[in-house]
Amino acid sequence: MRQAFIYLFVFLFVNQACAQDTLYARQVIKYLTSESCLGRGYVKKGLQTAEAYICHELKQNKLQPLFGKSFTQSFFHPVNTFPKACELSVNGKKLVPGLDFIVDPSSCSMTGTFKLQSIDSTHFIQVEGSKNISLSFKDKLTYSVGRKESNFCGFELDRARFKEMPKDLVVNVQNKFIPHFKSKNIGAFIAGTGSSDSCIVFSAHYDHLGAMGKRTFFPGANDNASGVSFVLNLMNYYVTHPPKYKTVFLLFAGEEAGLLGSQFFVESKALDLKKIKFLINLDLLGTGSDGIMVVNGALYEKEFKRLHGINATQNLLKEIKKRGKAANSDHYWFSEAGVPCFFIYTMGGIKAYHDVFDIAKTLPLTKYVDVFKLLVDFTAGF
Repeated sequence: MRQAFIYLFVFLFVNQACAQDTLYARQVIKYLTSESCLGRGYVKKGLQTAEAYICHELKQNKLQPLFGKSFTQSFFHPVNTFPKACELSVNGKKLVPGLDFIVDPSSCSMTGTFKLQSIDSTHFIQVEGSKNISLSFKDKLTYSVGRKESNFCGFELDRARFKEMPKDLVVNVQNKFIPHFKSKNIGAFIAGTGSSDSCIVFSAHYDHLGAMGKRTFFPGANDNASGVSFVLNLMNYYVTHPPKYKTVFLLFAGEEAGLLGSQFFVESKALDLKKIKFLINLDLLGTGSDGIMVVNGALYEKEFKRLHGINATQNLLKEIKKRGKAANSDHYWFSEAGVPCFFIYTMGGIKAYHDVFDIAKTLPLTKYVDVFKLLVDFTAGF
């Protein structure tokens, strides 16, 4: 009876701890996807608001700042923004930004009425003049960050929501190009209990796509509020479970603009890259019904085999797939510099990506706790 009670206590304790992990994750994701952060981009200080929130979490847990006395590292880059009007009417119908259409992120300001001619069944241009208006149909609207200001204004329409042949446009788009936008990487660490000066690094990007007009923004729950919540959850874990090695937590800006923050960090040599035993970059951590993908898994076979072995023993995830090098997240510049690293993302579940539907409410966090267990056990093996 006593033994059964102990098992029950352990079971309840473990499950309560797991519930706390996801509860905190939900709290972080909810804030980072809120209107306060406005898509964690370049309009109305959305990125700065997210930065302040993350730094507050680091300070609350009494982590040590990575950049001398500061938790942040500034860098500058160009970005094209749409802080005001972003309006489009087609054939007399006013369309909803984000749902019916998106503007090309490199578009310039444009106001007026235009007539279109078709190039083919999905692409259209202005009939007269310099042809500085373009429009195309897409099966899915996928937004991005513009790093330049072009001499045209382009639109993508959701084919499923607008099925007419577009002929007449009424356009009101106002862009603001910022040649030297100030972004900030965030870094902190927990000292290791051992004598080695090597370190383990966890990273994720906290920026996203920002806003498109006055009311439309891209929340970025899976991409990548989920990854930020994961890094902060790891921080909470290691505060109460002191790690053997110095453990570094990096939150990058500028990822959506072209991996700019991680590139700047690597080139700045703010951390001795030779001291990194292993880096794990986390992005798109909100699903997992189909398992995880490990970028660089084919490159570091020994480490991948150990990761796979832990999963097989504990029966955590349906599948762990591997692939080779890919410049698809912030691990890339570390990998190019010779740092052993994985980029891990979850598979399955919701398909929202770079659109207005990537919201906190529908993010399932299907295998969040199991991926957490897997990575804690994996890094403990170094």
